[in-house]
Amino acid sequence: MADNKQTQFFKVVPEKEYEVSDVLEQVYIALVEKGYNPVSQIVGYIMSGDPTYITSHKGARSLIMKAERDELLEELLKYYIDNKLSR
Repeated sequence: MADNKQTQFFKVVPEKEYEVSDVLEQVYIALVEKGYNPVSQIVGYIMSGDPTYITSHKGARSLIMKAERDELLEELLKYYIDNKLSR
């Protein structure tokens, strides 16, 4: 039987933080690999919050849920403004 009088130690590994742009890139890649239209699927997810719009291939569904939907939209809009409107 184990000695329960000694303090047990365990290490909590902090969850990896992701940049929203990296999340979008990885999800995009996974959607393309599975033959989905990534724009339609990502828009569907952002609009509805339903994670089934995103494939679970390569952990994309879990990954996209690590970012808030408003953060995803903000990243996309920022990119559009910086690359299309700010000339």
